[in-house]
Amino acid sequence: MVSLEQVRGFVVVAEEGSFRRAADRLHMTQPPLSRQIQKLERDIGVLLLDRTQRQVELTPAGQAFLVEARRLLALAEAAPATARLVAGGHTGTVRIGFTATAGFGFLGDFLNQLSVALPEIDLILSELVSSLQFDELSSGKLDLALARPPFDRLAFDGRPVYREPLVLAVPDGHRLATGGLVAVRELEGERMLMYAPGPARYFADLTHRVLAGVSYDPADRVSQAHTMLALVAAGRGVALVPEAASRLHLDGVRYRPLSGVSERAELYAVWRREPANPALRRVIDLLDTW
Repeated sequence: MVSLEQVRGFVVVAEEGSFRRAADRLHMTQPPLSRQIQKLERDIGVLLLDRTQRQVELTPAGQAFLVEARRLLALAEAAPATARLVAGGHTGTVRIGFTATAGFGFLGDFLNQLSVALPEIDLILSELVSSLQFDELSSGKLDLALARPPFDRLAFDGRPVYREPLVLAVPDGHRLATGGLVAVRELEGERMLMYAPGPARYFADLTHRVLAGVSYDPADRVSQAHTMLALVAAGRGVALVPEAASRLHLDGVRYRPLSGVSERAELYAVWRREPANPALRRVIDLLDTW
């Protein structure tokens, strides 16, 4: 095994061009320094120094090794400071999951604020439906989820970070494509695109609550809002989507506000209880200030 002490001794000898001057600089005697370098050469299996009575010169292998030796010493010297920064949450990595609709609205502003407040923390993003985000949180593959409730309150902690109304998405030429607010009763008899109750359970339940008391024709069931909007554009039906989805400006789709609907789509920031990642704790502290 090559030790840092051997590497440091080699670098000083290479810089001084003399074992005597290198030993003085290292505050040691010459014989043990010479033995260090000899052992280093044996360990790596090549001659690093061309020794004469008057001076020491680097062999071609020694010149190449000197570059890597200096890099190794620089890393070793930086390691304690880096470890302290990571332990304090001043640097590190936070892996964030988010839903597609969060990407249309909340995500950009959230990331901008994190970049300003915590510029030394790297952010790794993954777009996933909420249920998969919770699975990734449990396995440790994600640190933070931007997801829809409900979630396991025993395993996770979290707080709401964004609320938005639902809007009605209709195809061009539809009877509700123009005008003012749309009352829910006006959806009587409409062909409604629905959310899949498994992967899109939150929006499936939310849609059912909004449409309670209205008779409608349930159509295709999908899990992602952008897929639903593509089906609206194709004339497959109308749909309730979070307001942020209207930022897609998909050709062939009009968005209408709803009247008399108090329900809001909520987005939560969710994390494992007692998180071990110091950088994540700083992100959570930032959420507390909002």
